[in-house]
Amino acid sequence: MKVFLFLWFSVVGLSQVLYAQVPEVPSVIYFADITLKLNEQARREIQADVNALYRSPNYFQIKLDRVNLYMPTVERVLREQGVPTDLKYLVIQESSLISDAVSTSNAVGFWQFKKGTAEEVFLRVDNQIDERKNIVASTRGAALYLKKHQSHLNNWACALVSYQMGLGGARGYFGDKYNGKKTMDIDRNSHWYLKKYLAHKIAFEGKTGMLVSNGDYLHEHPVRGPTTLAALSKSLGVSESHLKEYNKWTTNGQIPGDKTYFVTFIRKDIAPSRPAIASSTETSPTATPDLSGPRARQAQAYPKVSGNVSKATQPGQIKVNDIRAVRASRSGPITQLAIQTGKRERKLRRVNDLNRSDAIIEGNYYYTKRKKAKGKVGEHIVQPGETLWSISQKYGIRLHSLKAKNRLYKDKDLQPGMVLLLQDYRRRNEEIEIVRPSQPKTPVQQTSVPSPPAKSSQQAPATQANSGRTSQSDNSNEQGIEHQVQPGDTLYALSKKYGVSIDQLRSWNGLEESSILKVGQKLKIYQ
Repeated sequence: MKVFLFLWFSVVGLSQVLYAQVPEVPSVIYFADITLKLNEQARREIQADVNALYRSPNYFQIKLDRVNLYMPTVERVLREQGVPTDLKYLVIQESSLISDAVSTSNAVGFWQFKKGTAEEVFLRVDNQIDERKNIVASTRGAALYLKKHQSHLNNWACALVSYQMGLGGARGYFGDKYNGKKTMDIDRNSHWYLKKYLAHKIAFEGKTGMLVSNGDYLHEHPVRGPTTLAALSKSLGVSESHLKEYNKWTTNGQIPGDKTYFVTFIRKDIAPSRPAIASSTETSPTATPDLSGPRARQAQAYPKVSGNVSKATQPGQIKVNDIRAVRASRSGPITQLAIQTGKRERKLRRVNDLNRSDAIIEGNYYYTKRKKAKGKVGEHIVQPGETLWSISQKYGIRLHSLKAKNRLYKDKDLQPGMVLLLQDYRRRNEEIEIVRPSQPKTPVQQTSVPSPPAKSSQQAPATQANSGRTSQSDNSNEQGIEHQVQPGDTLYALSKKYGVSIDQLRSWNGLEESSILKVGQKLKIYQ
């Protein structure tokens, strides 16, 4: 009897601990810049679904590990496609992030596409490749699908429901009732799919953005074939069976050469960190800046944070670049930042050059006063992964001023090494200067880097950018340097590390387009 009571109290105690962790569904939920007001019955319905997701601690942890493994990729792709990152919870609802999940209606993959719909959003589905099982490609396809429906419905909540019932079904169900609306009432008559989504959002919202429990993180590796997973396993230092497990989108291990595919695998070292002031486009894990001259190093001093940094989340305590600012206390819609600062959403969007769909990221700095027309330093050298917006936030310069000074208006035109002006205006027809590591600055207009110079008895004069380096580095323009391939090295990663192009690496080392690097292989690199 005592044993029975002990076990009973143990089970009850575990249940109480578990349910103490279950988040409570609020009466107001912010979603994609829309305020959803829940009546009591709707709140109870959603709470029941949240409770069900937490019912098994082991199952929830397994799912949470998958969520935190794949979610950085999902967030990045959604942000690149201009879709609110709030939509990321939909992939949990659809497949629990199981790559080869198949529904009763024969929908497949992370985002549960049927074959015809997948092909409409440019996913390849045949007997060799099924991109519905590729986290990068399928998320891009889902973003395109949602954006298309949003353009007709003008309401992200309605667009979300259209993911289940199609555009025609959503139009028939909603009509134009919610077109452009920023407030919606959720009650027992609201669509079940939206309420099911809200349960997933509430259940996982406070849990995402963490490390997987065993320290793993997902690495994305761009590949253009033809090649095989077997060949890649040798160059990446990862077993073929591991690559097959995380790349079920290639049914026979073959990667064709029709376009670039993303191979994913697990790494156990430290995952790449995010910048203090977030970029609207996150950098790839392998895109590590290597612009180390004095001009590039000055950027490390920015943004300059002053004031009572221990209370940075409180309004009026800090300045960033001598402009009133605050550190976001939590991620979410800009409404949360407005509550935190006591400022109007419209003003916060204006002073930070944010769009309505842009989310606030916990720990990042946001301005509460208007940014300046020019920076405190004269120039900035673009690093991989940066955007015009992230640079404007870094120096506290208005985005339109930065664009106008450099006659540069789109992120796709940025490239690492570009020297952007922060104080003066670039003259009409003046070429944008691009600097490379260990290389004298050269005004160029093309994106390509010059080929390695022919050997000559004449030595180019040293410049500030390469002064003080070792003699081997000083002679690298003439003789080049040698790099021994390490596990995980790729042409893409090396091109970013040394500030050269993939085509140059191939040319200098006699590599074919389909060549795979091998651990221990020695490569010649002309910086």
